[in-house]
Amino acid sequence: MANRPLLLGRPVKIPASPNRAVLDRVPNPQAGTNYVARFSCPEFTSLCPITGQPDFAILVIDYVPAKWLLESKSLKLYLASFRNHGAFHEDCTVAIGKRIAKLLAPKFLRIGGYWYPRGGIPIDVFWQTGRPPAGVWLPDPGVPPYRPRG
Repeated sequence: MANRPLLLGRPVKIPASPNRAVLDRVPNPQAGTNYVARFSCPEFTSLCPITGQPDFAILVIDYVPAKWLLESKSLKLYLASFRNHGAFHEDCTVAIGKRIAKLLAPKFLRIGGYWYPRGGIPIDVFWQTGRPPAGVWLPDPGVPPYRPRG
């Protein structure tokens, strides 16, 4: 990672797959302070591995950084790489959380995948690394549970 320039500040194409996507990290200038950083992706898309039909979700990623911050352009490209990737909702959500946690080694990380219905059933998937540090304000993800029209 140290031998490769960051994706930030240069043109980059969307990776062909999540495995080919690069996630960048940058030093946390507030490493001695516990705080929550949140990324929201309101238009996440992947493919159903059985039918090939698109699946849509809202992703909310909260983490308490330690030494590293997640660089947002690389995250955007990584998430976009799922557009042509076939995987179940659970696999997408948990794999994203685990990859970010492995890269950053944060004090805490949680991801919520709020998936739109397929076959009439919405599937929400939640994963976290443990408990948040004491005294950290962890706001509600702000995504209401799915409610059908009517």
